[in-house]
Amino acid sequence: MSTEDDFEPRLGRIGDKGRKPRPRKFLSRVIAAANLARGGVPGRSRPSVFTGSRIGRGAGVGRVLSARDRYAAFRRRRVIVKTRTVKLGGKGFEGAKAHLRYVERDGTTREGGRGQLYSADSDAVDRGAWLEPAKDDRHQFRIIVSAEDGMEYDDLKPLTRRLMARVEEDVGTKLDWVAVDHHNTGHPHTHIIVRGKDARGRDLVIARDYISHGLRERACELVDLDLGPRTDRAIEQRLRAEVEQERLTSIDRAMLREADKDILVSAKARGPFDHDIRMGRLKTLERLGLATRQGAAHWRLAPGMSETLRRMGERADIVRTMQRAYAARGTAPAPVDHAIYDPAAADARPLIGRLVERGLSDEHADRHYVIVEAIDGRTHYAEIGKGGAVGPIPKDAIVEIRPRGSGVRSADRTITEVAAANGGRYSVDAHLKQDPAASERFAQTHVRRLEAMRRVAGNVEREPGGTWIITPEHLAKVEAFEARQLRDQPVSVEILSAVPLDKLPGTEAATWLDRELVADNPVPLRDAGFGQEVRVAQAMRRQWLVAEQLAGEQDGQTVYRRDLLAALQRRELFRVARQLSGEIGKHFVEAKPGEPIEGRLVRTVEMVSGRHALVERSRDFTLVPWRPVMERHIGKNVSGIMREGGISWTFGRQRGGPSIS
Repeated sequence: MSTEDDFEPRLGRIGDKGRKPRPRKFLSRVIAAANLARGGVPGRSRPSVFTGSRIGRGAGVGRVLSARDRYAAFRRRRVIVKTRTVKLGGKGFEGAKAHLRYVERDGTTREGGRGQLYSADSDAVDRGAWLEPAKDDRHQFRIIVSAEDGMEYDDLKPLTRRLMARVEEDVGTKLDWVAVDHHNTGHPHTHIIVRGKDARGRDLVIARDYISHGLRERACELVDLDLGPRTDRAIEQRLRAEVEQERLTSIDRAMLREADKDILVSAKARGPFDHDIRMGRLKTLERLGLATRQGAAHWRLAPGMSETLRRMGERADIVRTMQRAYAARGTAPAPVDHAIYDPAAADARPLIGRLVERGLSDEHADRHYVIVEAIDGRTHYAEIGKGGAVGPIPKDAIVEIRPRGSGVRSADRTITEVAAANGGRYSVDAHLKQDPAASERFAQTHVRRLEAMRRVAGNVEREPGGTWIITPEHLAKVEAFEARQLRDQPVSVEILSAVPLDKLPGTEAATWLDRELVADNPVPLRDAGFGQEVRVAQAMRRQWLVAEQLAGEQDGQTVYRRDLLAALQRRELFRVARQLSGEIGKHFVEAKPGEPIEGRLVRTVEMVSGRHALVERSRDFTLVPWRPVMERHIGKNVSGIMREGGISWTFGRQRGGPSIS
């Protein structure tokens, strides 16, 4: 300006359209171009999606560790870290107790001994003493750390303690944790259990970024410091070992990443070694029917190759698991006798046999398996789902495994119909009013169905008066509930005999052998393996029954008393009752049909003929058949009516309250 008159003010807001736009800075233009390239709007940043992954302690460290150089990660020794957050509400605390018992089980040390919990400053931690302060915790963290080269460690405790010290630095608080080392698999690993409380007693929240990346990176750092990064020779040896493997390998994953839409992959590679490895792997896949040569340098990979290889690897792991189980027993069945039980198969039938082993197929997800010597002469491997869904099974017990049904039941449709006619409410009174022919006992089965859904899934609501709120989408909730139940428990497991087979022929009780001997359609037995053992045991049992005058010989056949099972059950009942009478100082009174039963439910009593409940009264006690729903009422007063088909129990004071028949 040469003079004051050269200045001309303009009215309006800063940035008014009347003004000439100021040229954008170079950085702004770069950001706008990047947004445009990924589908955004020029000049406007892309809205971020909230995932919650950065909420909690260690979020910043987790982001930094997850962004490390890929080449460095390739050189780094591999460590698998699996983390699971477990809620302790409801039955969660009992599950936490069971988990600690499991990780401390026998056969987990190098010498085959029992595992021992340890902590940051102690080599021996009492399980109950550590868990007691955590009974009111909201959750806990369960971590499994498995280093690929864990066999090179004489002792995993120092590594675990250094790892947890590093984690404490990252999350900014002292942690209350225990751990136990397992050496019973090909890869030694450590189970770490962390309380869900920080040093100030508040709920411990760890960022998802740190759980997903930070823990593994910290573990890799420590293993690299101890053993050094992987050398070229070690990497080559690992890749050569993968060439002939009948499972999904890192070579397969690399080829699948490079394959085009037609699943066509080139045999060319970066160098002679990579070319040899890739060609060797492609020939293996060709032998397995999973790759076909297309010209001189290209191969077509079969659709679904990764899933097929994954299943092949799982099957090989199962066979090795079965072989280890029999090696521990000192015997090993022929490979042709192995079978994997598939409950989803169209021809799936119930499986009856002797339990060989129970273990975890997935320790992180708490999924269990059983190995069973079946009456068909073969040995079967069966997935049974979540550990909490199936109770303890005694060693050498005779069990029956059958596929679980799923889907909407007739009871669910009845509940929906009754609720539709009563303003979206279901109750026993409404049910009986709509269907006068139904009994209260029948209506209570519908209440138990709703109670199970509320307890497990929490997708139905019960009012204080015992009336249930049924929404229009109730059947959709049932389908979701059944799908979840099927995932958690794909099969039902029933203990036919907790007593081993070799002790049944002379047992004074109603045994599984007796039920099969008098059955109209006994299970077919193959004259091999466990089936042959059952045939021999049945012959011995028939001789015992004849000697006890419970059976007789007629025209070369064995004829059994009509009341055989009832007579054997009463024999065992009075024998066990005499023992209990001496223990509790009260006399036993047998429960008879039509009589009321009232008293305090004390505990369960294991008997050969089945589990019973001990109901104690002021001057005497009685034993009645056990039902699983009674577990929640131990120590409480119960009442019921003894019937021919069981007992109609009533728990609580309300008519619509829980009851069983």
